[in-house]
Amino acid sequence: MIPKIGPLELIVILVVVLLLFGPKNLPKLGSAIGKTVKNLRDGLNSGKKDKKKEEEAAESEPQAIEAEVESKPEPKAETVDVPVEGKPAPKSSEE
Repeated sequence: MIPKIGPLELIVILVVVLLLFGPKNLPKLGSAIGKTVKNLRDGLNSGKKDKKKEEEAAESEPQAIEAEVESKPEPKAETVDVPVEGKPAPKSSEE
């Protein structure tokens, strides 16, 4: 069980931190703690967002496949030059 922290305990903790780190390093320490908390929150939220995006993608995947099939043009039949007996095969422009 976690004990409740009152105003007197907070003051004692702040005085100890001030004595340990000094007044010059306190802003750096506060900034580092703030950035750490922000990164932690962003990391937790991005995990939730990634999971939500995966679920949405899984739900919309059949619709996307249908739309993709409808938007693709039919492939054209390719012609192949086959040599006829007695005549050389025509030269193609691809070579």
